[in-house]
Amino acid sequence: MRWALVKVSLAVTAMVVVAFAVPLGLVIREMARDRAFSNAEREAAAVAPALSITTDRDQLERVVASAGSDAAMAVHIPAGDGSGALDIGERRAAAEDIAAVRKLGRASTSTVSGGSALLQPVALSTGEIAVVEVFVPESEVTNGVGTAWAVLAGVGVALILGSVAVADRLGVRMVRPAQRLVEGAHELGEGKLGARVPEEGPNELRLAAVAFNSMADQVVQLLANERELAADLSHRLRTPLTVLRLNAASLGDGPAAEQTRAAVEQLEREVDTIIRTARDAKPQTAAAGPGAGCDAAEVVRERMAFWSALAEDEGRKWRVAGADRPVRIPVARADLAAALDALLGNVFRHTAEGTAFAVDVHNGEDAVIVLVSDAGPGIPDPEQAMARGRGSGSDGSTGLGLDIVRRLAESTGGDVRIGSSVLGGTEVRIWLQLDGRERAPRRRGHRGTVRRRRGPGRLTASFNRPRSLP
Repeated sequence: MRWALVKVSLAVTAMVVVAFAVPLGLVIREMARDRAFSNAEREAAAVAPALSITTDRDQLERVVASAGSDAAMAVHIPAGDGSGALDIGERRAAAEDIAAVRKLGRASTSTVSGGSALLQPVALSTGEIAVVEVFVPESEVTNGVGTAWAVLAGVGVALILGSVAVADRLGVRMVRPAQRLVEGAHELGEGKLGARVPEEGPNELRLAAVAFNSMADQVVQLLANERELAADLSHRLRTPLTVLRLNAASLGDGPAAEQTRAAVEQLEREVDTIIRTARDAKPQTAAAGPGAGCDAAEVVRERMAFWSALAEDEGRKWRVAGADRPVRIPVARADLAAALDALLGNVFRHTAEGTAFAVDVHNGEDAVIVLVSDAGPGIPDPEQAMARGRGSGSDGSTGLGLDIVRRLAESTGGDVRIGSSVLGGTEVRIWLQLDGRERAPRRRGHRGTVRRRRGPGRLTASFNRPRSLP
């Protein structure tokens, strides 16, 4: 493309130069010829007054000498009144040409050796016609023409070279962004997701680069979302795996029981491997749009009905508070269920059998709080636990359980906090913002703030008062 543009520019400029330089060169040659013959006419006109007065040879020689060069001018006077013909100066023109000018009485030019001769007729006092001959050498006719043509040729070459240089720069300015766009497309096609194109060059190519970079960002985001979805779905498998592991533990001894437990453990390891492989993707959880969402109370009742069977098998006391009336939240039903399963699965996985747990739902004017608490040993370092939730899992934990919960809360503008529960163990608070705006810091005692203090079965709040454990 670059060389094609240069060739086109070269051809167009050459045509323009030829179209203007050739006629201009011809005009310059004609101007030089006209200048030379105009000078010859002025010299001939200087002799005409003397010829109309006298035909004396001496006087005419002095006039010719003063009017021009003796070698360039000649005067031809015909014979008359008893006097013979008189020729002053060197005659170059043919006799028949002089006779023709005398007969016609009109100026004329004739080609002679070394140039041209201007033949100018002049009427004498006797009525005869004299002819003044002025020699115009070829060098005078072409004086300055060669220099002018050389200047025109130099200007034409300079214009051609300049146009080629400008076309080359324009071609580079157009071709380089296009080449970078092609290279970026090849790199992206080869799997180099970090390939981007500089947004420079002509407006069209700049817009193409912007569109390419946006497309590349979308591809990266889509792949990240796919990996995150794979991690999410894999993590949701841990809920039935937990049930399967607990049921396998109650099978007793025997080869079949051992094989079942080994298979369950291997399946858990494979699920953990899938989650760890996919967890590097940047999470993105979109909040539900207007009119979408689910009933948090209904989801809590449904998931607690599922986990209550396991709780009875392990002798765990449990309770649900605040789920007796609808509580609308702007998140998808499946996302809330996955978050609850992740937290309740952690309770069963990381606390001893017989450990009590509870789920409380608090409905406020601008937010909904879901509390999942247990009576286990607690978490000594909540900040580190949240760090694991962001992707630094340890042995036996993928670190994505709290990450699922955090993304769910942040999709509404809320957050997740880990603290000590009134049951003596861990409490995970999920703050779900109802209007989708980022939650501002709240002062203690402000409306919608949960206030709690230590004590058996004591939990006070400005939302709903929970029931105690059965």
